[in-house]
Amino acid sequence: KVLIDVPRSDLAEELAQSQTKIQVLQDTLQQVLDRREEERQSRQLLELYLEALKNEDSILSKVAESETVPRKEMDVVDTGTSSTGTSAKTALSDQILAALKEKPAPELCLDSQDLELVLKEDTQALASALRWDKQKAEALQQACDQELSKRLQQVQTLHSLRSTSKGKKTLP
Repeated sequence: KVLIDVPRSDLAEELAQSQTKIQVLQDTLQQVLDRREEERQSRQLLELYLEALKNEDSILSKVAESETVPRKEMDVVDTGTSSTGTSAKTALSDQILAALKEKPAPELCLDSQDLELVLKEDTQALASALRWDKQKAEALQQACDQELSKRLQQVQTLHSLRSTSKGKKTLP
């Protein structure tokens, strides 16, 4: 980076080379830096993708577990006679509601499936369950929507990178 920032004439004089050769050198160095930055960003996207896959796997296992719940417990929830009382008001779990109440930016703490549940929830029911006013609940739902959109865009970018990289041969 320092060699790129040095004025070409000063570097040419110091290295006893022509300014054209120094220009080529600086261009090459800039390309290396750009490639490293692209690789860093690709690694970040890959890590996000792998994390999303892990979250998806855990979500699928949670769904599978919830489908194996005995019928008696399902009846309790269906009749709204749970001990917490929030099940009758909203479809959100106590864990999600706790995260929404306690975290300064809960949309960053929830997985994508939970964000979708928050978005699908009626604003008034959400406000009531959290003991918030309707505007604060709407703002929370908007933040969740933005975070979900951002995650979707990252996954789409990753898929695009994957399809682009499939067409290229691997470098030695």
